[in-house]
Amino acid sequence: MSTWKRQAGLLAAAALLITACTGPGASPGPTGAASPTGGASPTGAASPTGSPGTTGSPTGMTEVQLQLQWEPQAQFAGYFAADREGYYADEGLQVEFLRGGAEIIPQNVGSDPNGPEFTISWVPKVLEVRANEAQSDLVNIAQVFQRSGTRSVSWKAGRGPEPVSQDDITSPEHFAGKNIGVWDFGNEYEVTAAGLLHDLVQNEDYTKVIQPFNMDLLLNREIDVAEAMIYNEYAQVLEAPNPDTGQLWQPDDLNVIDYNEVGTAMLQDAIFARAAWLAEAGNEDIAVRFLRASFRGWIFCRENPDTCIQYTVDAGSTLPAGHQRWMMNEINPLIWPTPNGIGSMNGDAWAQTVRVSVGAGIIPGDPEPGAFRSDLALAARQAITEDAVGADFEKGTVEVTPGGN
Repeated sequence: MSTWKRQAGLLAAAALLITACTGPGASPGPTGAASPTGGASPTGAASPTGSPGTTGSPTGMTEVQLQLQWEPQAQFAGYFAADREGYYADEGLQVEFLRGGAEIIPQNVGSDPNGPEFTISWVPKVLEVRANEAQSDLVNIAQVFQRSGTRSVSWKAGRGPEPVSQDDITSPEHFAGKNIGVWDFGNEYEVTAAGLLHDLVQNEDYTKVIQPFNMDLLLNREIDVAEAMIYNEYAQVLEAPNPDTGQLWQPDDLNVIDYNEVGTAMLQDAIFARAAWLAEAGNEDIAVRFLRASFRGWIFCRENPDTCIQYTVDAGSTLPAGHQRWMMNEINPLIWPTPNGIGSMNGDAWAQTVRVSVGAGIIPGDPEPGAFRSDLALAARQAITEDAVGADFEKGTVEVTPGGN
């Protein structure tokens, strides 16, 4: 079981680093309901979370910390499973989970020289902070999510709350003249880049509206398009009732833009570690053991999603079980199948992430060599006996429940 404790020195250092950083990842902004993105206001710092009743580290165990991208939810179920199934213990590791949230910028916390050993963040956010006057030496050591979960959602013509729209927004080229909702702090990059593909500049050709971390603005018809993660906010719309009928909204009521299809999808949840920490004697071995256990956790969740939902609830999730079930069902397809094995880097996806990041002005140019490395994930997979590819994975079906309950 994991230990959960506050580390005042880490929090103070993280707060100083966050205050010093500039750019979208450090801009003040809204807070709100639970979201997967974890890129909001830079006030505050990481805090621990986890299963109730955890105890101190057993003798001889190596203690490490993992900074989560957001609050506990099925987005991180594989790590909770690695803990609860004893995979970390099998590797001689005692893992402390540091919860994320609206006040946490994980890539900044993880960049602190005294920060956690491992951090989950989105690739373009880390590329940005690495390019920001060399304030970060975070290295991508395992690309867990192979696909982007970002979507833009709008009402179909004649559907949705009053006033009923007569326009179908099925492509970023239709953003022109519309109110386009996004989250800030680096979560909006795929949307912004998609507009640029059609020569549409935010706040010139369309109005950029910063959303809270929920779908209220879309449900109240205050914006034309809302950003949503397929595993979270999209479900929030389907879990809401149509006020005219009392029945839940249906997928047929919505237009959904998938950035994997548009061509501006960027790599999201990956495991990062600081290059300086990896360079210390013995730490590469710790990293391999951590990755191996984490990979086994995700394999377990592929085969046992219901158990992983419970592990997520036990870890302190504030989202109801029905919503977590949806989330788990949508997270697995972002990982599986992974043709070269879980944690491997897809070269084409990396190149697109860099290209879109440069084109959208997120980073000034190609990242320095060493922004990612594949050897540690490869070494971790070589000792895994379970199926680390998931070629036969098939997405399940989940019934939407009112309010996600």
